[in-house]
Amino acid sequence: MQIGIDSFVATTADPVTGAKVDPVVRLRNLLEEVETADSSGLDVFGIGEHHRQEFLDSAPVVLLAAAAARTKKIRLASAVTVLSAADPVRVFQEFATLDLISGGRAEIVAGRGSFTEAYPLFGLDLRNYDELFDEKLRLLLEIRAHELITWSGKYRPSLRDQEIHPRPLQNPLPIWVGVGGSPESVIRAGTLGLPLMIAIIGGQPDRFRPLVDLYREAGKRSGHTAEKLKVGIHALGSFAATTKEARDDYFPGYERMFGQIGQERGWPVIRRSHFEALCGPEGALIIGDAREGVDKILHYNKVLGGIDRITIQMSPGTLPHPKALEAIEILGNQIAPMIRKELGIELGRAHAARP
Repeated sequence: MQIGIDSFVATTADPVTGAKVDPVVRLRNLLEEVETADSSGLDVFGIGEHHRQEFLDSAPVVLLAAAAARTKKIRLASAVTVLSAADPVRVFQEFATLDLISGGRAEIVAGRGSFTEAYPLFGLDLRNYDELFDEKLRLLLEIRAHELITWSGKYRPSLRDQEIHPRPLQNPLPIWVGVGGSPESVIRAGTLGLPLMIAIIGGQPDRFRPLVDLYREAGKRSGHTAEKLKVGIHALGSFAATTKEARDDYFPGYERMFGQIGQERGWPVIRRSHFEALCGPEGALIIGDAREGVDKILHYNKVLGGIDRITIQMSPGTLPHPKALEAIEILGNQIAPMIRKELGIELGRAHAARP
């Protein structure tokens, strides 16, 4: 199992002091977080893509390239690339360049995004939400497979005998499909034989088992081997010396961020009791000391029938930087080795499990 971190580079004000985050400092801290993840032996670091005031990740490939120059082994991924609102040619060129800079460590996790701001921003109609993604994903796969492209579609100008460069170091460049909970999306990923990344940010992980089974069944029907049909999980979590400390540190940012999103989407008010329930043995949140982190990740692995990767989003709000570094070190130096030992995986990096 590969274990790593995802970041949306949140810039929300400190939930306790109200102090606003300096963008320069936040990006400097982000790069230190990636360096710490690399030195702690984690396998992957993902950076999201949002086009909102409270996040600094609108240009994730730029951030990943900066991280590539400061790291040695960790894989560098999007989390996710909002492919519906992007040009697949440019996406491929950017990640191929990142792959060359990083010495073969780049990955794309392609999705439609959990927010909709990118669609009007880039002149797209949200009513074409799924069609845009499907067409652009298939074009991206064509570009990955062929240096010379002839292609026509509905949402992008046609390509005729067009060479697309540069080519990545990895062949093929890893492309995952990131999903929230749509059966159609997991069937598409399975049919195409692409690894699947599922975002589980609430509820209970076992509720997603039917989606995982549906994905594997679709892949098998399409002739893809079980080894090719990899399942990854994006989850919310954080770690500290004690479970109480981890949850006390995490909750203020969680309450602020999900309270803001909840107002936009009509969700109920966030309560500490609900948060604690999600932190329980069968809940989605992975927040606690090292032992609790191990138990919860192993629970995910068990109820989902085996997973190949899990990436932890340390805070949906702003976790103080020293505490974020501590949490990353606990995940890399304590939790990951225990999980690999309990799963019978050789200690060290699990890069053999690459897609």
